[in-house]
Amino acid sequence: MNPVSSRPAQYTALRMYALGLLLLLAALFAGRPAHAQLRVDISGTGATQYPVAIADFAVDDAHGRALAEVIRADLSRTGQFRLVNAAGAGLNVDSPVAYDDWRGKGADFLAYGSIQRGADGRYDVRYRLADTVKKGQLDGVAFSGTEQELRRVAHQIADRIYEKITGVRGVFSTRIAYVLKLGNTYELQVADADGQNPQVALRSREPIISPAWSPDGSRLAYVSFESGKPVVYIRTLSSVARVPVANYKGNNSAPAWSPDGSMLAVALTRDGLSQIYVLNADGSNLRRITRSPGIDTEPTFTPDGRSIIFTSDRSGGPQIYQVGLDGGEPRRLTFNGGYNISPRISPDGSTLLYVARRDGAFRIASLNLSSGTETLLTDGRDDQSPSFAPNGMQVLYAAIQGGRSVLAGVSSDGRVRQTLSVLNGEIREPTWGPFTR
Repeated sequence: MNPVSSRPAQYTALRMYALGLLLLLAALFAGRPAHAQLRVDISGTGATQYPVAIADFAVDDAHGRALAEVIRADLSRTGQFRLVNAAGAGLNVDSPVAYDDWRGKGADFLAYGSIQRGADGRYDVRYRLADTVKKGQLDGVAFSGTEQELRRVAHQIADRIYEKITGVRGVFSTRIAYVLKLGNTYELQVADADGQNPQVALRSREPIISPAWSPDGSRLAYVSFESGKPVVYIRTLSSVARVPVANYKGNNSAPAWSPDGSMLAVALTRDGLSQIYVLNADGSNLRRITRSPGIDTEPTFTPDGRSIIFTSDRSGGPQIYQVGLDGGEPRRLTFNGGYNISPRISPDGSTLLYVARRDGAFRIASLNLSSGTETLLTDGRDDQSPSFAPNGMQVLYAAIQGGRSVLAGVSSDGRVRQTLSVLNGEIREPTWGPFTR
């Protein structure tokens, strides 16, 4: 079978968008009625692994163990940490640390703490991070939360451990969004970065595609087909409020936020073939950016907000280009291979992610924009929709494994891979949310 002809409808649409985008996208999420559950599988290790022991948090045994397990799981998923057994440590924040003993067990770092329920029903969590090499405390902080908030507290502690040891901000307390197809229903879901605690932000009988986080994490832009054609909406996550911001003649698709949250870039067919436009986040002040005889789509802003990277077939096949907000002649960025789509730029602007067709397979690739070096990060037959973590260290994407669509991740150097399996249901278009305060 020709691997191109067997692509999911999303890729067929990108290759043949001028031949009927609406019908192709409506067929995007073929699946079976099911209930979704998540499981994490990890393979590979980072170039550097930091040996760290995470002791169960003392006093409240049940919650103390659960808190520590979440922290261990967070750090393990990165492939950058080697967990040292801390069973039976019996430490709390007031315990003296036997640095030489822990160093002898192979731990350069030791995280420990205590958790206790107060009279008001809230839990007080105190945490410490010790450096066994320098024989001193590296970090320490106190948190307070309800029982339902303890998982969030664990992610915040994991973020602190990650940053104190690696020097890079952790992303464990950030969120992800994706579309899940359950029978004849489409759900826009928001979950923790580890895929747990999923919440339904929107449910519809019509397809939902292209979710995009606002820079402050308070809103999601997305495309809905509920009116019979694709329309771009913005939904505020703290309420049920949503507004249509692009509902022009033809197709309205592929929203992307500017870094300051004031604008959206979109792909519209209002003037013929798909072209790139920008408009204010309230839907006003529409302005056309590209003018080509081909198809321009999938815009994304550069981190400085001064230009847009997008997919275009103006060279005969889909490639990735960059153009300033003032328009002008776009600059081509990808030259390896005849099919490169779905661009995403790293937070520091140094690396471009995209879907590349290589040897008949569709894989996630990264391009060093300074050196021009391309790296294939994945080895699947059908990998799609890449999205950088806000610290640039990991990549979220959708993959087909065993005939099923799953949520997957890979480190930005390609060394560590994880699969967040959806046991039932079809998952599409994941996007990693921003850092939030």
